[in-house]
Amino acid sequence: MPQALQTYVRVVDAFNRRVGRIVMYGVFVMMGILLYSSLSKSMFLPAHWTLEMAQFVMAGYYLLGGAYSLQLDSHVRMDLLYGRWSPRTKAVVDVITIMMLFVYLFFLLWGGVSSTTYAVQYGETSYSSWSPYMAPIKIVMVIGIFLTFLQATSILIKDLAIAMERPIA
Repeated sequence: MPQALQTYVRVVDAFNRRVGRIVMYGVFVMMGILLYSSLSKSMFLPAHWTLEMAQFVMAGYYLLGGAYSLQLDSHVRMDLLYGRWSPRTKAVVDVITIMMLFVYLFFLLWGGVSSTTYAVQYGETSYSSWSPYMAPIKIVMVIGIFLTFLQATSILIKDLAIAMERPIA
């Protein structure tokens, strides 16, 4: 494979690994928010922001961690035949299926950018009693989808290399 593609794969994989390793601690942030929510309700001082903030943290957690999960091949896979195939056959099938992922990610990114632009331009807020601005979580959403797109491209390059019997070292 050309050196530029190998460099792309190394850089994207390293970046998404770092982001994923940092973001995975977001589950503890979410747990802390929910614990605070439970404690505040038991002391008759309920915080209105906790549930929605926990949802925002969870959304950031899975959107920013999606690329890392894809990199680790941790997504759910229907493995009736796949496990018995040779690495080359798996790579060829993965090249075909990743094209469907690209279409899905394209529409997610397109909608995400459109929604984020609207949120920033008009100062969109949530319809809850807390009414936070929606732009920050939508920006995180677009970044997460874009990182997943970059990781899918990296995986495509690796699968093409395996399919052509020239694996990237």
